[in-house]
Amino acid sequence: MQLGFFTMPIHPLDKDWRQCLREDRDAFVLADELDFAEAYVGEHVTDKAENITSSVVFIAALVDRVKKMRLGTGTVNLPNTHPAHVASQIAMLDHLLEGRFNFGISPGGLLSDAEIFGNLDNDRNAMFLEAIDMVLALWREKPPYALKGRFWNITTERTIMEEIGQGIVGQPLQRPHPPIVVTAVAPFSKGVTAAAARGWDPISANFLMPRWVATHKDSYLEGCAQGGRVADLANWRVAKSIFVAKDMETARDYARNPNSPYVFYYRQLLTKLKKNGRANLFKEDQSMPDEDVTLDYVLDRLVCYGTPDKVADELLAFREEVGRFGTLLYAGHDWADEGLARTSMRLLAEEVLPRVNDAEKVAEAAE
Repeated sequence: MQLGFFTMPIHPLDKDWRQCLREDRDAFVLADELDFAEAYVGEHVTDKAENITSSVVFIAALVDRVKKMRLGTGTVNLPNTHPAHVASQIAMLDHLLEGRFNFGISPGGLLSDAEIFGNLDNDRNAMFLEAIDMVLALWREKPPYALKGRFWNITTERTIMEEIGQGIVGQPLQRPHPPIVVTAVAPFSKGVTAAAARGWDPISANFLMPRWVATHKDSYLEGCAQGGRVADLANWRVAKSIFVAKDMETARDYARNPNSPYVFYYRQLLTKLKKNGRANLFKEDQSMPDEDVTLDYVLDRLVCYGTPDKVADELLAFREEVGRFGTLLYAGHDWADEGLARTSMRLLAEEVLPRVNDAEKVAEAAE
């Protein structure tokens, strides 16, 4: 199992935006120093707490600071941006990173973003599919292009001057395109199946109950079969909210006290998802009334905290429940205490991961 990092940061509303952005960037740099394999960042335009507004801009700010990791958008919300803009920005970013880029995409889940971009009442899944098809076509086809869709039409027929380079969208460094990943937040995700059939790979969200994360394995395998590709569970990434400390008292306090960044994170998410009729993502039994999905119920099941030994044991149990996957994505949370936040990432990389991988080697040998 490899380690990765995934942040959809949720910061206190009164925290200085500059400090939020500085700490979020520092988390990526630390992950790189600790030999994390990859890291992803989300984006939202209309959320004061989730205040990274462009994953592309954020990653560009890390080009010269992150030396080894692959960096990825997590995700570009395609209905909110013109496909030509996405194609050109991603192509440039892939070159800036010398090909160390993963292209994370989604329809976008924040309804206030959809409203401000005028998409709230549109079929955003249809927009998503049309957008990515057009992005890929711009990277594949020769100009001046002739892309006609339900939501966008793209051409440079009237203005192209190919001899001087005008009217041509740049292509990414990785050919035919950077690896494409999609986030999965629903049980028995049909999106994972469709993505895998197209050659894309899934990231299972850290706010989905383990029993529903487990369903993504079969969805992925089914999609690979449909697409005629060899299934490799090493390409399945799973995000998890984790906090590791040297002693149990510190771990419990930082993960679960009323002012904990983990408590704040899930309070925010629970409020949004209940309001939007998606409390089912937090339910182990879909017949549960929404009012039974309390914050403590969610935290007990989704936040893994403790000493390195305890966290390693819980991650092994988690892997046993959901199935083998290739990369554990450590979910980024606000650095309420920078020292403890840094220590958690370091302990995960230097003590927890070796314990997990050593235990799995022993289990495999016994089999």
